[in-house]
Amino acid sequence: MTTQTTTQLLVATARPKKPQRQAWIGYLFILPAIIGFVVFYLYPALRGLQISFTDWNLLSDPKNVGLANYDEALHDPKFWSALWITVKYVLWNIPLQTLLSILLAVAMDRLVKSMFIKGLIILPYLLSSVLVAMIFLWMLDPLLGIINQWLDATPIGKQAFFTSTDQAIPTIALINVWKYMGFNALLFYAGLQAIPRTVYEAASIDGATEWTVFWKITLPLLRPVSVFVLVTSLIGSFQIFDTVAVTTQGGPVDSTKVLVYYIYQNAFSFFRMGYATAMSMLLFGLLVVFTLLQLKFLRANESDLD
Repeated sequence: MTTQTTTQLLVATARPKKPQRQAWIGYLFILPAIIGFVVFYLYPALRGLQISFTDWNLLSDPKNVGLANYDEALHDPKFWSALWITVKYVLWNIPLQTLLSILLAVAMDRLVKSMFIKGLIILPYLLSSVLVAMIFLWMLDPLLGIINQWLDATPIGKQAFFTSTDQAIPTIALINVWKYMGFNALLFYAGLQAIPRTVYEAASIDGATEWTVFWKITLPLLRPVSVFVLVTSLIGSFQIFDTVAVTTQGGPVDSTKVLVYYIYQNAFSFFRMGYATAMSMLLFGLLVVFTLLQLKFLRANESDLD
């Protein structure tokens, strides 16, 4: 062995293993997040899965019943009714919220430069969902609500809103559209800022109209943001609870008894925790399927900028 080879081996042995050290430092930084995830998300989810196979009233010891809770849920007309009501809410909420968010984002990109106005746009998102529901409950009151006072002065006349089986779900959906569209608009606005201006300049030189630019350039290049907004909005919409709990409590005539509210009733009103968690697991599985379908059909792993 030559002197040069010996020196190289000594240097290689003495050299600190920086990549391994950096990896441990990285793990150290994410350790609090991992602990929080395990304690507050993973363990409760696994515990909920375990409870879903039991008959438990929160007072006595749980009794193992196997798949009986899942079989009961799949044959429960109220479960399917609550799921259908939730789907109707989603069909009202998602299209309106997404469309208005995109239009608001384009307006901010083209017309609004003031940070104060942008702050006002996101303000509803910062308010508590319970507070927003209470405000609209008072404003839409059939007798004393200010909105019905205005409508009474028009040919439209007073409306039932929360007390109408036909209007209750659309009303709840519009409340949450108002609350969340500002936040989604800021996400779309950030996506608009990431689109190269040279693309618009090239389209302008080619004589493309505003509608063509929006449909052929803006929307396709907003797809990564759109995927994020649609996936998170769908998951959040299927978990609608607080607005219903404050305004209608599932009424009138169960017309707003969405799935999560039905789960809540079974858990804390009927003390059927095992059955409630079984329905929660079914909802979780449904959301996983919908999310995977969205990611597939919206081509979330591709970019139109390539």
